[in-house]
Amino acid sequence: MNGESNISGQASDENVSRSRGSVSSSVVHDSAFKHASGQAIYVDDIPMPEGCLHIFVVISTCAHAKIGAVDFCAAWESEGVVAVISGDDIPGVNDIGPIISDEPLFAIGAAGGIVECEGQALFAVAALSLDAARAAAAKVKIDYEDLPALLTIEDAMGAKSWLETPYKMTRGDVGAAMRASPHKIGGQIYIGGQEHFYLEGQAALVVPGEDGDVTVYCSSQHPTEIQHKVAGVLGVSFNAVTVEVRRMGGGFGGKETNGNLPAAVAALVAKLTGQAAKVRYDRDEDMIMTGKRHDFRIGYHVGFDDDGRIHSIIMDQAARCGWSQDLSLAICDRAMFHADNCYYLANVEINSYRCKTNTVSNTAFRGFGGPQGMVAIERVIDEIAFKLGKDPLEVRRINFYAAEKDTVSDRNVTPYHMKVEDCVIGEIVDELVVSSDYQARRTEIAEWNAGQPLLKRGIALTPVKFGISFTKTHLNQAAALVHVYSDGSVHLNHGGTEMGQGLFIKVAQIVAEAFQININRIKITPTNTGKAPNTSATAASSGTDLNGMAALDACTKIKKRLVDFASSKWCIARDKVEFRPGGVRIGDNELTFNELIAEAYLARVSLSATGFYATPKIEWDRATGIGRPFFYFAYGAAVSEVVIDPLTGEHRLLRVDILHDVGKSLNPAIDLGQVEGGFVQGAGWLTSEELVWDEAGRLKTHAPSTYKIPTASDRAPDMKIAIWKRGANREETIYRSKAVGEPPLMLGISVLMALSDAAASATGRVCYPSLDAPATPERMLQVITGGWG
Repeated sequence: MNGESNISGQASDENVSRSRGSVSSSVVHDSAFKHASGQAIYVDDIPMPEGCLHIFVVISTCAHAKIGAVDFCAAWESEGVVAVISGDDIPGVNDIGPIISDEPLFAIGAAGGIVECEGQALFAVAALSLDAARAAAAKVKIDYEDLPALLTIEDAMGAKSWLETPYKMTRGDVGAAMRASPHKIGGQIYIGGQEHFYLEGQAALVVPGEDGDVTVYCSSQHPTEIQHKVAGVLGVSFNAVTVEVRRMGGGFGGKETNGNLPAAVAALVAKLTGQAAKVRYDRDEDMIMTGKRHDFRIGYHVGFDDDGRIHSIIMDQAARCGWSQDLSLAICDRAMFHADNCYYLANVEINSYRCKTNTVSNTAFRGFGGPQGMVAIERVIDEIAFKLGKDPLEVRRINFYAAEKDTVSDRNVTPYHMKVEDCVIGEIVDELVVSSDYQARRTEIAEWNAGQPLLKRGIALTPVKFGISFTKTHLNQAAALVHVYSDGSVHLNHGGTEMGQGLFIKVAQIVAEAFQININRIKITPTNTGKAPNTSATAASSGTDLNGMAALDACTKIKKRLVDFASSKWCIARDKVEFRPGGVRIGDNELTFNELIAEAYLARVSLSATGFYATPKIEWDRATGIGRPFFYFAYGAAVSEVVIDPLTGEHRLLRVDILHDVGKSLNPAIDLGQVEGGFVQGAGWLTSEELVWDEAGRLKTHAPSTYKIPTASDRAPDMKIAIWKRGANREETIYRSKAVGEPPLMLGISVLMALSDAAASATGRVCYPSLDAPATPERMLQVITGGWG
C-alpha cells in the first residue's frame, strides 16, 4: 500500500561516470522528484480501505486534575459514531511508555482517572468521518477536580520533583583546583525547548487481518517500538503486528516515541470493530499533544588561569522532562556527555536534575540533549574571554582536547573517562579561520561598531564534537535483507527509516558499490518489521552507520556465493573473480552481472541474504559513570556574523562559514544538505523558536502564527558551506564515512554567541551580556537595556 521506488535520479559530480551512483557520488535523493511534484506517498495519502473509520483523540485541557464523572451517552448517540473507547476497552495493557510503564494510552478508565498535563489523551471517538468524530467528542461531559501543578523547572526543583535521584558525573579534584584557580566566574543560562515542526504530522492507518493480526502504516522513526506498543495494548504477541514505514515528512526525533499513541489508538479501534481505522492529528493538536526538545537551566561555576585555560568547573543541569519519563533519562545523560564539547576539563563535576513537571513529556530532538550541554560550555568559554579581554577563539583553542596526532599529551580524557583519540577540531578550526577571513573580519567589525551609533555587528566561531552511537549499548545493531532476482535486479530492505535525510539513497549506493551495478537496478522498499525485525530507532545519527553495514554484510554473503560458484564452474582461483563496473571478470572471461546471476540461479545458488551489524568497541557503565559510550566523534566548526538593532532587539544573520567533517562522504550532495539544514534548525532554536505556556499550563504557541520557525528569508544571504576534504574516519565505519544527521545542528550555537558579541558592543562592553535562548528581540532588548540577564 505504501509503494516502492526505483532510483532514477542523476548524480551531479564528476565521479558519476565512474560510479554510476555508487559510493561518493552526489546522487539525487531517491524521492526528490516525488517530493517536488507531490507524488510522494505519506500515511495520509494511502487510499483508505472501504469502511475505514476516522478517529478523534480527546485530550485534557487541565495540567493536573482528578477526573470525576464522565458521560459518554451523547457521543454514542451522535450520527456516524461507531465506537467510543477509553482505558476500560483495552484488552492488553493501558500503557505506551517507551522505557517504563508510566504513560497510559488513555487517562480515563483503567489508568485511575488522573491527568498530569494539558494534551494528555483521555479517550477516543471513531466515526465514519473525522468531523463526525470531533462533533461527538465535544458532547462528552467530564468533571475535573484541579490539583496543584508543577509547571516550570523552578517549580520542580523547589519541590524536588524528579524522575530519578539526581545523577552526577565527575573526574579529578574539583574543589582543590577551584580554590587554586586565579580567576573564577559563576552564572546561569536558560535554554528553551523546541517544537519539531515536521511537515507531515503524526498519523497512523491500521488494517485488521486474519487471526487477530493487524498491519500498521505509520510515520515513525521506530517501527519496532510501534510494533511492541501496539501488541501490548492489544494483548497479542509481536508477530501479530506488522509495521510498515515508507517515508516520513520529517521527524527530527519527534517520531521516535510520539507515534506510539496514534498507532495504538488506531490499532485498538481496528481490533474492536474489525474495520480499518485512521488517526491523523491537525497541527494544533500535534503541537499540544507531543513532546518537545527539553528546556534546560544550567548553572556553572568555573576556575581558570590568565590564559583562559579551565582548571575546574561545576555544572548543574536541570531539565524540564514533563509528566512521564519517555526518553528523558538518556537525553539528560547525553547533555552531560556533551557538557565538554571540544574542551578538555581536567577537574569537572556535572550534576543532572531530571525534573518531573505537569507539562507534556519532552522527548528526542535532533542532538538528543547534546546541544543543550554544548550551549552551556560555549557560554562559559565566551564569558571567560570577556573577563580576560581576549578573543573567544583564543580561549577555545587553548582548551581544545589534544590533537589526534599528539600521542604524548594527556589532555584527551572526557568527564566520563573516555579517551578522545580522533580529535581533529584544531585542524578544522585552523582551516576555517583562514577560509572565513575570521581575524580580519573581527577587526573590521570592531572598527565598524566603534563608528556606528545605532546598529551593532557581532561575530563568533564555535566548534562541535559530537559522539556517535546510542548510549544504550544494545541499541547499536541493525539488520538488512537483500534479494538478487534472476534478472539481476536487486530488492533492498533494512531496519532504517527514511525521513528526508537520505538514508535510503545512501544504503542503495552502498549496495550498488558492493555489486558494482548501476543504482537504478536497486529497488528501495519500505521499512517493514516483517522483513527486518528487532530494529533500533533511526536516531542518534547512526542510521547509515548501522544499516549501511548490515546491507554490506548481506551483499558480502551473496558475493561470496557467487565467487565460489564462478570459481567452481570456470575452474579458476577465487582471487581471479573480480566484480567490475557492470560486470564480473572471471579469469579471461567477462560476464555482465545479469549473466552471472542467471547462471548462478540455474545452478541453484542462493541469491538472497540477511545482513547484520553490531557496533564494536562501545561499552558504558552508568552506575560508575565510566566507559566508552561512543564509537567515534564527528567534528565541525562555524563562523556566524550578525547585526542587531539595539533599539528593537531585532537581528539579521549576515554571513555563515561552515567547515564540517563527514569522514569520507558517501553522498556529498546529501551531506551538504544535512549540514545546511541542521545549522538553520539550530539557529532557529536559539533565536526565534519560543515555546510559551500560561500560568495554567496551557501551551499558547501551538501554530505557525505564534511559533516562529526560520523561513527562507532568515537564511544568511552569504553562506559558505564545505565538507572537510581531509576527513576520514579512523574507525572502520562504512567506507570510512561519518554520521551527519545531528552534529550540524550544533553549528547554530555560533549564532547565539555572535549575538552575545553584538550585544556586548551595544552595551559598551561594561559587563557580560548573559543572553538566554531563544534570543528573541524581546530578550535581546532586555539584555541590552539591563532589564534582564
